[in-house]
Amino acid sequence: MDHQNPNDPPLPSPPSSTTAILDSPLNAVGFEIQILSPHRVTGRIVVSPKCCQPFKVLHGGVSAMIAEALASVGAQMAAGFKRVAGFHLSIDHLQSAEIGDLVLAEATPLSLGKAIQVWEVELWKAKSSSVERRDLVASSRVTLLCNMPVPKHAQPLVDTLKRLAKL
Repeated sequence: MDHQNPNDPPLPSPPSSTTAILDSPLNAVGFEIQILSPHRVTGRIVVSPKCCQPFKVLHGGVSAMIAEALASVGAQMAAGFKRVAGFHLSIDHLQSAEIGDLVLAEATPLSLGKAIQVWEVELWKAKSSSVERRDLVASSRVTLLCNMPVPKHAQPLVDTLKRLAKL
């Protein structure tokens, strides 16, 4: 087995997806962000063992993580790229999604205030190859504080988000 010499330059990384750049935990469970805008954030995940609980269905904590992540990135764009912080998450798990199911997610704003935003996030299973909304898996609301300055060390992420969202 080859080992890289620590004095050699680092090996090039594989091409990064939007999700890998913006949200490492989502990327780790296999979620893929698709649409980024201040009024709609969408994505998808194929349920696999890395995002399941012991009964081999999508873990409720993963559903909650998806909800907070999509609402947060949408809220940050809607707030003019200021720092946001979620302070309330409410989620109803309505039915299970099993290994192999394609789960789609969509976050949309319910209220875009100057200091507080509320986002609704829905996850549903796609039937066969159709991506129409069918079989709601989870429904959530995320409330976020959205008027904080971005710390200097986080500015590169904000610049990347602006570029990825093409805003």
